[in-house]
Amino acid sequence: MACAISSLRVLSFFLTLSQSLSMNVIDSCWRPNPRWAFDRQSLANCAIGFGRDAMGGRKGAIYVVTDPSDDPLNPRPGTLRYGATRRDPLWITFAEDMVIRLKKVLLVSSYKTIDGRGAKVEVGDGPCIEVQGVSHVIVHGISIRDCKAERGFGDGITVAGSSHVWIDHCFLSRCADGLLDVILNSTAITISNNLFTQHEAVMLLGNDDNFEPDKNMRVTLAFNHFGEGLGQRMPRIRQGYVHIANNKYERWGSYAIGGSGSPTIFSEGNLFIASNVPHTKQVTRRNEADYWEKWTWKSSRDVFVNGAYFIQSGWGSYNPKYTPSQSFRVARGYSVPTLTSDAGPLQCTTGKAC
Repeated sequence: MACAISSLRVLSFFLTLSQSLSMNVIDSCWRPNPRWAFDRQSLANCAIGFGRDAMGGRKGAIYVVTDPSDDPLNPRPGTLRYGATRRDPLWITFAEDMVIRLKKVLLVSSYKTIDGRGAKVEVGDGPCIEVQGVSHVIVHGISIRDCKAERGFGDGITVAGSSHVWIDHCFLSRCADGLLDVILNSTAITISNNLFTQHEAVMLLGNDDNFEPDKNMRVTLAFNHFGEGLGQRMPRIRQGYVHIANNKYERWGSYAIGGSGSPTIFSEGNLFIASNVPHTKQVTRRNEADYWEKWTWKSSRDVFVNGAYFIQSGWGSYNPKYTPSQSFRVARGYSVPTLTSDAGPLQCTTGKAC
């Protein structure tokens, strides 16, 4: 009997090892650990890219959402709004599966993590999430869909005037405006492992060609899956610098990556699969510009399928200039199906590797 138990443990070890070897660098940092549910805050050590230092609620208490209702004027303890709007750092988790219909947009305060692991959490059918004028926010493992407009925004997630933000393993679909917008002098952002579907204008990075503070914007997009039913803006960039690495793009309707206002774009190791519609083969689009040849847009080790192509431009430095802790190995585009295979919320069970 002891020999049989030992053999099962060895087999379990090698299965976990095999799974971790096929994961991307973010997932392999925490998913093989069967005690992830008891060590949730170690997730904050796993980000890469410009949002690497996002702490979220790592130094705060665990707050458990037990009530899916929403009262914007007098939030009740146990609701998502109550936890997300506290002044102290908090790591927010969910007691069970729930659908949260917000009555007004949720303004997340600094040093918060919204962690949906272990439950199926949906936010939708109303105003959604805004990260405005704050820092150190992590949103992980929730679904955001069918968001309605309020106060001029109708995004799934709006990041405005904020820094050190990490959005990971979320599902975003069918919102009134964008699915995920980063605007108004936001920087130090990582958007990773997300699944985007069924939307026209997906992601805006920088909202005005003439808003000079956005020249400081630094965003990393890694291991995302831009799936079926998407039209354009994956992302659309104004000014700033964006590193787009190891993402999967499938059959965009108009274009995949666009911009104006002279942004710097480094597309590295992505997989671009064009549709069968002839005029949609080009990955890139320059908007409203007669001098786009000077913009630095570079492609390296990308893979293009079904006639997809990327028009490069510009000269000079385009590498991301990450610090050692921000840097990560970028694989060739051929590896992207494996690296993005678990994009979106994961189905994690307590006591088991996720």
